[in-house]
Amino acid sequence: MGKDDFRCIECNEKAAELHRDYSNGILKITICESCQKPVDKYIEYDPVIILIDAILCKTQAFRHILFNTRLNIHWKLCVFSLLCEAYLRWSMLHGSEQSSDPADIIRYTKEWEFYGMFGLAALELSAFCGGVLCFLWVVVCCLQGETMELCLLLRALLLSCYGKVLLIPAVIWEHDYSPLCLGLIKLFVLTSNSQAIRVILNSRRRLSLMAVCVGLLSETCVAQACKRLSWSIQDTLTF
Repeated sequence: MGKDDFRCIECNEKAAELHRDYSNGILKITICESCQKPVDKYIEYDPVIILIDAILCKTQAFRHILFNTRLNIHWKLCVFSLLCEAYLRWSMLHGSEQSSDPADIIRYTKEWEFYGMFGLAALELSAFCGGVLCFLWVVVCCLQGETMELCLLLRALLLSCYGKVLLIPAVIWEHDYSPLCLGLIKLFVLTSNSQAIRVILNSRRRLSLMAVCVGLLSETCVAQACKRLSWSIQDTLTF
């Protein structure tokens, strides 16, 4: 990160540095010139506390992660989340057919249905992100005449999908999950997406909620279109 790439986690003003390094390893946190508060208090916090604040969707924690860190695991996190979601869908599809024999697990993972579920999950995520970005581009760039960093916004959307990691227990305990649990995970992910958009654009909550709703609508339309296409293919093969 270069100069003025940092942000104050309290007022969102740009800052040249987060701390000043004196001799003998003495660090002093920079004070924001706008709000007279520490630019980023989280640089002294344990990562576990930062994670807890991010789970609680605190604006300060999101600003710390998105602006003041070099966290570039969004693509890895995205692939990992898609793998969990694909395996969960695949296990729901073949739940009644699975055997308790461990040797069958290797055979099942080679089935093409799993890769199809991964592709479907990736397509739905792409539709969601595409819907959100298109809506914000129209509103922010075209209507309001402001600039918007699409790459930064996409990174924020992917990082804010960290809630999908909660699908791991559903993968481990295959038959113990419930639709209510999956619905709550989905709601938590959408809430995190909305907070990430709000932090990046420094906008009102209404705009971020509308963007998430548009993205969810795009995702739902793509899912329904894929389902109808699958049904038509099955009908064709039947005849």
